[in-house]
Amino acid sequence: MPPRPRFDRRAPVRELPNINDRISYPKLRVVDSDGTQLGVISREEALDVAKDRELDLVLVSEKADPPVCRIMDYGKFKFEQEKKAKEAKKKSHQTEVKEVKMRYKIDQHDYEVRIGHAIRFLKSGDKVKCTVIFRGREIQHTALAETLLRRMAKDLEEQAEVQQAPKREGRNMIMFLTPRKTPLVKAEKDEKKNSRAVRTITAPPRSIASPRNIEKENI
Repeated sequence: MPPRPRFDRRAPVRELPNINDRISYPKLRVVDSDGTQLGVISREEALDVAKDRELDLVLVSEKADPPVCRIMDYGKFKFEQEKKAKEAKKKSHQTEVKEVKMRYKIDQHDYEVRIGHAIRFLKSGDKVKCTVIFRGREIQHTALAETLLRRMAKDLEEQAEVQQAPKREGRNMIMFLTPRKTPLVKAEKDEKKNSRAVRTITAPPRSIASPRNIEKENI
């Protein structure tokens, strides 16, 4: 049996930037820190110019003939590049497909839990795959599963749009929702009953019979 390989405890070799003394090309096309072209000069001359300006000589294009270098503050340049990369990473979001599974006989509490999960996924910018799972003879109740998925789409209409309508796939029925890009505008269907004119007929007030009139009628 071959011996087990030993764990390498050495730190991984980091790729160092080609700056200053690490640049080995004898001739370089050099660009000054303000963008001025210094032309093609020797490596030693380029290093002397960078040293006089208290800056670094950085290799920009190794494939050019001769290679191109720029005089700059490499520490500041590296900090700005890392800052830009972090900002771009924050702005960019990789859209993922998150799945919400349930049975067509799901109770109200579990259904509300699935709705909460879907809302959280949609707010983070992810798509939601709603899956109804059938077991055994439950496959006969696809109509109930479709009704459940359409109910879920209705309950999530403020946060999501239906990307794919309920569709049977094997022993499951699935529906895809995507985050809503435009706000939902609901039509106002409330009937304004108070604004309708209601025709009423008022009965004439009854005259209260006085005791004298009652005596006359009896006479």
